[in-house]
Amino acid sequence: MTTTRILLAEDQGMLRSALASLLNVEPDMQVVAQVGRGDEIAPAVRDHRPDVALVDIDLPGGSGLEVLPDLADRFPDCSVIIVTTFARAGYLRRAMASGAKGFLVKDDPVEQLAAAIRRVLSGETVVQPDLALAALRAPTNPLTEREQEVLLESRDGATVADIAGRLYLSEQTVRNYLSSAIGKAGARNRAEALALAEDHGWV
Repeated sequence: MTTTRILLAEDQGMLRSALASLLNVEPDMQVVAQVGRGDEIAPAVRDHRPDVALVDIDLPGGSGLEVLPDLADRFPDCSVIIVTTFARAGYLRRAMASGAKGFLVKDDPVEQLAAAIRRVLSGETVVQPDLALAALRAPTNPLTEREQEVLLESRDGATVADIAGRLYLSEQTVRNYLSSAIGKAGARNRAEALALAEDHGWV
């Protein structure tokens, strides 16, 4: 029997350990590496050569969605499955576009996760049917990459000057991007635009 080597990328240590224990019970699976940050994933894949990486979205040091393209490019033999609490259609679209082979939510039984790993390794793409349907019905992301970036920089209540300094843009350019993002989101202000963008999984 071939043993599937698994990497876990999850920032909640207790959940990560519990998931590792449950997967290691499976006769054909072995968790060979565990990390708690996005910037630790690529080095761990390089060092441990897992067959599958189970990756959370909300990670310090780079979200799962941010590290996906690099993983797909550098380690094509490692299949990435997103396992997250955020069942958002926009996140699903971004994950699939970046090379993920599966997208699952954390409240599913571990037996379903083990089955999904086996299906992915057999060549399938695994997504919950209701989430796939929601993704088909959801509006596409209208924001440009720069508009997304500026919106995200405003998350902590940063001023236009703060955002301009962080992104090396002029203040007028930042205002233009914010105004455009607010309009495209159909929001009244940047806080509402950011909330809507996060809810749709655009950022």
